[in-house]
This record gives sequence, C-alpha cells and structure tokens, in this order.
Amino acid sequence: MVQIIAQELAKKQRAISIAEFFEKNRQILGFDSAPRSLLTAVKEAVDNALDACEDADILPDIMISIEDAGGDNIATVIEDNGPGIIKEQIPKTFAKLLYGSRFHAIKQSRGQQGIGISAAVLYSQLTTGRPTRIISKIDRGKPAHYYELIINTSTNEPEIIEDKNVDWDRPRGTRVEMEMKASYVKGRRQSVLEYLKNTAIVNPHARFTLVEPDGNTIIFNRAIDTLPEPAREILPHPEGIELGMLIKLLRYTDRQKLAPFLRYSFSRIGLQTAQDICKTAHLDIDTDPHNLNLEDTKKLLAAFKKVKITAPPTDCLSPITENRIFKGLEKEYSVDFLSTITRPANVHSGHPFLVEVGIAYGGSLGKEDRVTILRFANKVPLLYQQGGCGITHAVENIRWKNYSINQPGGGIPAGPAVIMVHVASTHIPFTSESKDALADVPEIISEIELGLKDIGRRLKSYLSKQQTLSKRREKEEIIKKILPRIAEKVSQVLEKPMPDITPIIAKIMGNLLVDRDISKNGNDVKVNISIKNYSTSALKFKLHDTHAFPIRDADPEPKLISLGRDTDHIWQMEIKSKGKQSIMYTLPFISMDEITNLPGLIIEGLEDEVVNGAKAIQGYPDE
Repeated sequence: MVQIIAQELAKKQRAISIAEFFEKNRQILGFDSAPRSLLTAVKEAVDNALDACEDADILPDIMISIEDAGGDNIATVIEDNGPGIIKEQIPKTFAKLLYGSRFHAIKQSRGQQGIGISAAVLYSQLTTGRPTRIISKIDRGKPAHYYELIINTSTNEPEIIEDKNVDWDRPRGTRVEMEMKASYVKGRRQSVLEYLKNTAIVNPHARFTLVEPDGNTIIFNRAIDTLPEPAREILPHPEGIELGMLIKLLRYTDRQKLAPFLRYSFSRIGLQTAQDICKTAHLDIDTDPHNLNLEDTKKLLAAFKKVKITAPPTDCLSPITENRIFKGLEKEYSVDFLSTITRPANVHSGHPFLVEVGIAYGGSLGKEDRVTILRFANKVPLLYQQGGCGITHAVENIRWKNYSINQPGGGIPAGPAVIMVHVASTHIPFTSESKDALADVPEIISEIELGLKDIGRRLKSYLSKQQTLSKRREKEEIIKKILPRIAEKVSQVLEKPMPDITPIIAKIMGNLLVDRDISKNGNDVKVNISIKNYSTSALKFKLHDTHAFPIRDADPEPKLISLGRDTDHIWQMEIKSKGKQSIMYTLPFISMDEITNLPGLIIEGLEDEVVNGAKAIQGYPDE
C-alpha cells in the first residue's frame, strides 16, 4: 500500500520553470502593489536603456509615456535612442527570464540577472492578458522589427503573437509598450517622477522625458555632454572564491596544467604568484586540474588566503565621479552648499566596490524636515525599504551633532539637507531579488561611514565659516550706517565733497579692496585696477574683467575666454596679508559713454562678505 502511494506521488512531481515560480511569487520582484508595479516596470526598462546606450557610446535620450488605459490599467511606453536589438534576440530579451549578457560578466552594470524587463512583461500579461509590443531598429538603413510577445510560463520561452517589419522614424533604438494593472501617483517619494529625478542626478549625461497621464510633459535635461568611463570586465579574484565554485572551475577548465589554470582563471595571479600558491598548497604546478580531489581543492583554497595576492583591478567599476554628482545635485536642488567625495576602491568577498557620497545643504530645503537620503546602487535609485538598507544604517550610525546637524533620537538627522550615497560594485549585496536595499556588509558600511564623516567635516567647516561671515555682515552693516553719517558731518563742517568710504570700510573689516581707476589719455583709455589685502592671511582668487573691448599693453597678461560678443579677461592672483597688487592695461578708441557702462569686476573664489569694490562669487569644480 505504501509503495502504491509513493508511485502516485511520483506521478505528480515535475520540474517548475522560473517563469512559473515568479508567476506565483511576483511580489519578490517588486510587483506587489499598483503604484510599485508601474515604478518597477519603468525602472527595469530605463535601466536596460541606459546600459545599452552607454555600451554603444551613445548619450542616452529616453522617453517614458504613461497613459490611462481604462479601468485599473495603465499603458506604458519606454523609448530610447540606443543601439537597438537584433531581430533574433528580441523575443528572448523580453520574454525569457534569466536571459541576458551581464550575469557572467564581472563588471559594474545596472542589470545583472536578466529578470527585470521580462518580469515586467510577465506581470503585464498576468494582469491584463495583453501581449507586450516591441519595436527595435539597429541602423538607419535597416528595417525596424515589430514583435508582440508573451511568455509561456510552463517552458519559460517566448511565444510570438506577431512578427513583422514596420516603418519607424528613428535612426536606431528600442520602443517597449506594455499595458498592466497599475496606478500612477504624484507627490510620493516612491513614484515614477521621483525615480526619474534621482536617476537624472546620478546620470547627468542622460536626458529623460516623462509624459504623464494628464498630458503634462516633464523634461530632465542632461547637465554634461560626455559619457562616463566604461566599466571593463575582469576575471574573478581568488579572495572571494568559494569551495563549490572552485571545484566547478577546475572541473570544466580547458587548461591541462594547474599553473596556467590559476593564471588565466583569476585576476591578479601571474606566473610567480601561481607558483607560490601551488607550493603553499603542496601541489605540482604541472598537475592536471581535472585530477584534483576534494582535499587538494581545499588545500588550494587555503593557499589563496595564505599567499599575498594583489587586490582586484578597479577598472571594472564606473563611478559617477565627484564633478558629475555635484552637477547632478546642483541641477535638481537649489541649495547654498554642495560637497561630494569619491572614496578609494575597496574589496568585499573578492568583489571590488567603491562608495561615493554627496551632501546638499540649505537653500530651499525644509529646515524642520528629516534629512532626505538618496540611495543608489550601480547608478540605480533605491526607493523602497529605506529602513532596512545598509546605507540608511550607516547614516544613522554617524553622530551628526558633531557636524552641526540636529539628530533627534539618534536616528536619521533633521535639517535642510540631502545626503546622497552611491555604492558601485561588480556584485551589489541586495537583501532580496527586488533590489530595494543593501545588506549590512561590514566593509561597505565602513566605507560609507568614512565618506559621510568626510562630507560632515566639510559641512561643519562651511557652517562655522557662515557663522563668522554672519557676524562680519552685522559688523559691516553697523559700520556702513555710522561712517556715512560721520563722513557727511565732517564734509559739511569742512565744506568739502563727501569722500568714498569704501577703502575705510575694507580696512576696518580686514577685507580685500578692489578699485578700478579709469582715465582718458588722448584716444586711449588707461585702466588701473588696484587690489589691497587688509586681511590677516594670504588670499588666492581669480579676478574677472568682462567686456567687449580689445585690450593692449596688459601688465600682467590675462587669460582670455571668449563669451560670444564679450571676452572674459581672467587674472589668477595670490596676495599675501597686508599686500597689494596692480593690473594695468589700455583700451583704445572707446568713448566716455562706453567707459561709464563697463561691467563691474568679479572676484571668483572668495565670499562676498570679505570683498569690497567688486562682486564676489564662489567657483565650481573643474570638469
């Protein structure tokens, strides 16, 4: 009787395809609510578009259109200007889970598993019964291919509903159209609009156009016209290899000797290092790797840890870079202070990674609100599970009061600030398949904390400086009210004209005094710019004199930058405490009216509060 039951149970057993599994467990991939399902679908399509464009050295131009399709359904179109997809690959790219080109490649990329966009296709057909429509074109002279697809969940294979060539007024690119049960929300941190805003910050070279269901169009223009440095594929590093993986590599290698196997299967292992590893493991360098037993493999793995092996190369990573983060934050936030930092590359479990941190402070940000934390992994925004993310935990671990930011309850700080953290790695340790949060890997947490402390110190220095400048402003305002009255009274008593008190104010305040004297000399105009440093320290700055007139006999000679009709004349200067310097040049053949309309001088690199006689501006980081 027991045997018969076992036989009946055996008849019911069968293999389950990955598509069937996710058909019943779609929440694992982020399709667990109507708003989040739309966001997940858009995110996966945009990530693929960005990766494809960057791989093909194309500045991304991505359009996202969202329309109400009736009932609870939303129609979504994502269109890019990437390299397109060849006809044969389109069905599997969009309608086969775990199909892609990046899973085995050890380099930084947004997509890895080959699940994302096909999971969106699966969700679309599950909730509306409609196929996904794809158009892709690889060249201006080639036809565009049109497919309507669904996924056969029993076999995890694409099922083609329609296949034809169509006319498409694009030189190249891909267009994906899906209809699904979803909802478009506004005013939430977890929304398509917020996702695109954050994506634009860390991808300032990309242009995004969002067409909302009401027809409203929002454009996130690119801030930089250069692509980031591409990540390059590397071999696995021996530090992170596990026993089972090493057994697999030994079993299926084409190498016939152990030393060449080590050299060409792992990064950072040369001939000498391979010999040292074999010697430490008591294995012959000419041993056939296929013949190593379990004990030999364990010895080899132990030798990896004993022999000094150089850290893995970091050209497999593509950081955003400090300047790009600066410009991305500057484009999206109106603030008083910005600072960014890229930490040196490090390693966790054999995987190279690096951390980038930025902070935006003041301006239009809410003073009483909690600090906004922008989390990114491989340039992709993380909008869900903030509380369970290692990035958030690292922010909470910092004692922000030491950096002049309030931290009620010791958790997330409060104040007018945005903190951005980006982790780039060949292997992001997500806490789940939905890729919403990072695990608390000690090496990564430590690097994030070091980056946060660095920008914290910079912010504290800025705030301390602002406090000092505020006191200077108050002092200068009082002086400016008193001195003119004194000067006016003295002038009346002596019956002389009112003097210019700017030099006196500069001397009392310990400021930099800039004075431009202009005199007519025949047909020419002589210009003499006098700069005096009344402060107690040396000052470095740039002096800008911008106008449309050619100059001659300049001493010293300026650097010239054309600004269309005008020319920016720039002098790089450094004046010691209590020192002074003069700049002289001639302007030929200009009228007195033109002289009186000359623009004011600009000092770059100093605060306005420490300069008299010219407008002061803060500089920006170089490209």
